[in-house]
Amino acid sequence: MLVKLLIHTGVTRYLEFKSVEGSYVYQDGKIFKVPATEQEALASSLMGMFEKRRYRKFLIWVNDLDENNPMTFGDIDIAKATMQEVYTHFGLDKNTADFTGHALALWRDDNYKEQSCIDTIRRIKLYSESLARYGKTPYLYPLYGLGELPQGFARLSAIYGGTYMLDKEGCKIQFDEEGKVIGVESAGEVAKCSAVVCDPSYAVDKVKKVGQVVRCICILSHPVPNTKDSLSCQLIIPQNQVDRKSDIYVCCVSYAHNVASKGKFLAICSTTVETDNPEAELKPALDMIGPIDQKFVSVSDLFEPIDDGTNSKLFVSTTYDATTHFETTCLDILDIYKRYYGEAFDFTKVADQIQTVADE
Repeated sequence: MLVKLLIHTGVTRYLEFKSVEGSYVYQDGKIFKVPATEQEALASSLMGMFEKRRYRKFLIWVNDLDENNPMTFGDIDIAKATMQEVYTHFGLDKNTADFTGHALALWRDDNYKEQSCIDTIRRIKLYSESLARYGKTPYLYPLYGLGELPQGFARLSAIYGGTYMLDKEGCKIQFDEEGKVIGVESAGEVAKCSAVVCDPSYAVDKVKKVGQVVRCICILSHPVPNTKDSLSCQLIIPQNQVDRKSDIYVCCVSYAHNVASKGKFLAICSTTVETDNPEAELKPALDMIGPIDQKFVSVSDLFEPIDDGTNSKLFVSTTYDATTHFETTCLDILDIYKRYYGEAFDFTKVADQIQTVADE
């Protein structure tokens, strides 16, 4: 979803990307490449021979399905069927459902199984389309690190008249008598406005704590084992594989992305905190990435807004969660857009506007 947003907003003009070399999933104590096409399904060692054939049929059905053409639905009523019913229909086992839901559809827990299958189908299609576009994996990573993303959007904002005020301390949001936003005050100066979009740190009295995330940034002198010496990779450990309620994520990048010195790798491991010993919850991931030169562990609180902001015009984002693929962050951005403007984000409209600006 992030790549889709970047392309449609035109911010890619200011950024350079490099593909993440491998997408992997953890199952039964081993690391496997995530199969996303019918060809990969047949070649994968993740499944047995008969399961491969069932999974291939499932992928063909997903890729051929057109929501506007009931003739492509087969024997499944996609408007009523849950994802678990789809898995059952194709005879897929629990392990196959695990990597499909968590490594392809990128769900964070198993609640999706009892929900409509449509969202999961769309997510798998997005994964496959991204894979077809970029080759080895559907993931991209900006050269010189994630800090390039806000810089790219800052430049894009400037084209449309955006103004940045840097190094402003103690920002305080002001409201009128009716509780609507009227401005932001900092160091005695007030910037008047009719709405504010911000993260939870700017509106601590308008958010609630909903959990914690533990992250461990590890410096390595080698690629992640069992990833074919990939210079970068995305690894997801589904919750059921390690008896947890939430997944564990590993994103490994290296000098190939200009984020580390020659021969060095950065592995970021993260998950949602479930116990009183957060670092220990990352043990399955830390064990898999091999010898660690140095590591840095942090625990962050998770916040979400207490209301949707449509009345106060204060639109607060949620805190970054444990995922390393930015899917949930992008969904949050799209949700804020809808609350702010009262309509869903139109990718086609934005693409047309970008082209118009470029032509001018």
